[in-house]
Amino acid sequence: MRLSDLQNKDIVNVIDGRNIGNIIDVKLDERNGAIISLIVEPKGKFISFGKGEDTEIRWQSIERIGEDVILVRLGN
Repeated sequence: MRLSDLQNKDIVNVIDGRNIGNIIDVKLDERNGAIISLIVEPKGKFISFGKGEDTEIRWQSIERIGEDVILVRLGN
């Protein structure tokens, strides 16, 4: 799977069903190339003027990667 394949999927929190946004970047472990986390831009955001608005989702929080959506578990 390519990063571009992941970027076309919506990110949905299984706790509350909220659509978190879309992947704009990933953090990689430089030693082994494994994905550490996904960087997600909030839904409906077109231009980024400030910092700290994006969400970082740890790879361990991913429940399932489907054809159109990535399910994550964020919160309690």
